[in-house]
Amino acid sequence: MRIKISHQALAFALIAAAPAFAADLLGVYREAQLQDAVYAGAKASYIAAQERLPQGRALLLPNINFRAGANYNDVDTQYKNGLFASGQRDFYDYNYGVTVTQPLYRRQNNLTYEQSRIQVKQAGIQLSAAAQDLMTRVAQGYFDVLLARANLNTIASQKTAVAEQLKQAKRNFIVGTATITDSREAQARYDLVVAQELGAQNDLEVRMRALEQIVGKPVGELAGLSLPVTLNPPDPVDMGTWVEQAYQSSLQVALAQQSLELAAREVDKTRAGHYPTLDAVGSLTQNYANSSPQGIGSDARALVIGLQLNIPLYQGGAINSRVREAIANQEKARQDLENARRTVALQTRQAYLGVTSGLGQVKALEQAVASTQLQLESTKLGQEVGVRTAVDVLNADQQLAAARRDFAQSIYSTILNQLKLKAAVGKLTEADLADVNTLLRDNGK
Repeated sequence: MRIKISHQALAFALIAAAPAFAADLLGVYREAQLQDAVYAGAKASYIAAQERLPQGRALLLPNINFRAGANYNDVDTQYKNGLFASGQRDFYDYNYGVTVTQPLYRRQNNLTYEQSRIQVKQAGIQLSAAAQDLMTRVAQGYFDVLLARANLNTIASQKTAVAEQLKQAKRNFIVGTATITDSREAQARYDLVVAQELGAQNDLEVRMRALEQIVGKPVGELAGLSLPVTLNPPDPVDMGTWVEQAYQSSLQVALAQQSLELAAREVDKTRAGHYPTLDAVGSLTQNYANSSPQGIGSDARALVIGLQLNIPLYQGGAINSRVREAIANQEKARQDLENARRTVALQTRQAYLGVTSGLGQVKALEQAVASTQLQLESTKLGQEVGVRTAVDVLNADQQLAAARRDFAQSIYSTILNQLKLKAAVGKLTEADLADVNTLLRDNGK
């Protein structure tokens, strides 16, 4: 089902905003890519996560250290055997050297490196999810502003009608064709619509500030819908196919799967605490002393190469406790994955039904706009022949403005659900925003 929306169906006016940058949806999104603090934080987290890989790799590579030292010695020695002269001696000794340790078998280090690779992959998924979240937030904020402006326009039309009714009630009271009660009722209706207008103005200001928070600067006139608009049904048309696709490609599910894999590696890593470790070690040291407690100086160089084996025997039960903790965390990650699958399935169904029901609402409200348009024309004709009053015309015009607002809301809601459906299956891209952007024109009038 393809829905064509005529130019006459949605010709409501939007109020002017404070001078700022005028933009369409794609322009606002690209500005948000540069300014949104949430997305900027996600990019920084992604950059930081890339360092996990070299940190994990470093555990598999040699560890080389240089050391040096200088000491002053003041020794007072009394020898009993007579081989060395007793007495007090002060002297200096110096040493420097290089030590090298190359892990040969450290199961924990290998598993940490595997975890770092998973974490880097997970960071990429998180950045993609942040990009999709930014698209939906921008679209939501953008259409919230357009709808708030349309609502304010509708209330302004209602205010005009009620003001005319109030004037007529006062005139009728003066000439004696209406009671004071009629005049007071009209005044109460007018006061109420004035309060509603203030609320609508406040709502518009809040929506503008919410979009400004994402973009980082005030936004001016936003492009409105360019009619006619074509809204397409979901493709494929089967909701079950969308749910299956969400299981396969949803970013939320992918993140939960990576977390489960990390938890499984953590279990293996904690169990590896029971395993022996084997390192190749080597050192080259140079020692010099101009004397010693025996009064003999020395100048020695030593090269040592060997293997170092460490077998853990007992650590007070700490390793077993950490293993049990890791197993429990693995089970939590497994349940989080199941919850992510269920959540994504629900979000996909909600977005799908939002699109399909939205298309039906758009079609029905398009007909309602056409009907109220005919009603307004008939009322104007009735006024010309004397069977309708000016107030009747204003009321009909108010109904048309309300129908146009509801029609616009159904279109915005359907478009947002189309984007959310793509996001639920992990397929929302800038190209989708560009497609929506083709439905907009240069100004919001």
